[in-house]
Amino acid sequence: MLRKLLLLSALLSFGVAHALTIDEARAIAVGETDARIEALHKAAGAADARTADFLQALADDAVKTAGERVFIVRGEQVFDAVTAAAATLPDGAEDVISNNRLRGEIDAAVAAIRLSSPDATLRARAIQALAGEPDEARLPLIEKALKQETEAALRSQLELLRAAIMLTSDQPARRLQAARALSESRDPSTKTLLLSRLDVEDDPAIKAAIRSALRSVESSLAWADRAGQVFSGISLGSILLLVALGLAITYGLMGVINMAHGELMMIGAYATYVVQGLFQRFLPGAFDWYLVAAVPAAFAASALMGAVLERGVIRFLYGRPLETLLATWGISLMLMQLVRSVFGAQNVGVENPSWMSGGVVVLGSLQLPWNRIVIIGFAACVLAAMAWLIARTRLGLFVRGVTQNRPIASCMGVNTARIDTWAFALGSGIAGLAGCALSQVGNVGPDLGQSYIVDAFMVVVLGGVGQLAGTVYAALGLGVLNKFLEGWAGAVLAKIAVLVFIIVFIQKRPQGIFAVRGRSADA
Repeated sequence: MLRKLLLLSALLSFGVAHALTIDEARAIAVGETDARIEALHKAAGAADARTADFLQALADDAVKTAGERVFIVRGEQVFDAVTAAAATLPDGAEDVISNNRLRGEIDAAVAAIRLSSPDATLRARAIQALAGEPDEARLPLIEKALKQETEAALRSQLELLRAAIMLTSDQPARRLQAARALSESRDPSTKTLLLSRLDVEDDPAIKAAIRSALRSVESSLAWADRAGQVFSGISLGSILLLVALGLAITYGLMGVINMAHGELMMIGAYATYVVQGLFQRFLPGAFDWYLVAAVPAAFAASALMGAVLERGVIRFLYGRPLETLLATWGISLMLMQLVRSVFGAQNVGVENPSWMSGGVVVLGSLQLPWNRIVIIGFAACVLAAMAWLIARTRLGLFVRGVTQNRPIASCMGVNTARIDTWAFALGSGIAGLAGCALSQVGNVGPDLGQSYIVDAFMVVVLGGVGQLAGTVYAALGLGVLNKFLEGWAGAVLAKIAVLVFIIVFIQKRPQGIFAVRGRSADA
């Protein structure tokens, strides 16, 4: 109790800084644990920058003593702990040893000093450090930090920390106030805190308040969990959409069963990897923008490969689906082996730009990663561009004309062979864009395309062959359904359930979600 009273008085005087003296440094570094803790609290209560550096050095085990002097040792550099002047470490200098109890006090003191730092990152770290060891004696410090804090997120963390400390108070009124305050929290750690306190609480009124707070927190966490599942489903759906958009052209519009579609995605992913390497070597200062250059590079690489594939193989196999399937399957094996020969069999690393790292926190505890958010936006842009190209451009008009009635389109002067090449190259290029996006959320390796080719065909067939809107609905629907089933039954059973659903759906509605309308549907 005496130790807590000393700490309380030190914290109340926090902010009246004075320079660290040799006696204070010696008292903190050498002696019995209780005496060192008492000296630590006294110094921390009026710490200046030099005292903060000394305490941080103690936490890092970087302090030595020799006679009456105390030194900070950082690598090959030695400084006097009091004056911060460069010094020479005397022979026989001894390490300062701190037990676990003292280490906890040092960490708390460093965190307390950082709470007044102008750097928001340091303040956030200080709050986390104090949360790891709640102590009622630190309540005045938390109250003072709350009055000074201007950032809403850090204020929320401080309020939660204050309530967590009050929940362990000896005073029933404080515990009751804390239980009511914690009912507003959306932090998962609050649930753990309330559960642990519920087991030891004796007061019936406080126990009822804790149970009420638990119900409120669990309800908030449940909503955050549902929102997280929806976001994960939309994220998966956007990836499936990117993968299936190219297939919607090559299979949905042209009727080509392209088993090498996954490998065209792989080429786009490796093109992204190559562009990343070029930026790292020649433009390191602009590395954060390599992805902007990688997008057209991935499209061009996959589109070129698709054009070569169509002109060299597929144009001889139109109207022969089994031969097309076998030929493209063989080509997929060749492309995988080519990549293994050039880049190796191991996965390669593709880094996120700094602006795609981290995430945004919503609903208190749900973090949405920036790379997923960017990919959802990217998928929407690709979808809009493809819809505009198919519906509003001359190439789109020719593609639709050749798809619906090839002989009549040829009679009207359309070069159907050239349109076939352009359409297949477009579908392949979109596959490359999917590979570029996938490189930001997963591993890039020779087998990248194998994980998505079956799902891509399921999306196109479920949405309705040749129907762009159906592809969108199917991709997002399967993504959300799959994520909800994963949370209920696990990943494997979820995949099986989705497959069974698609089989039953196609049995009842063979044309998919959207059927082809017009004379071509009756042909």
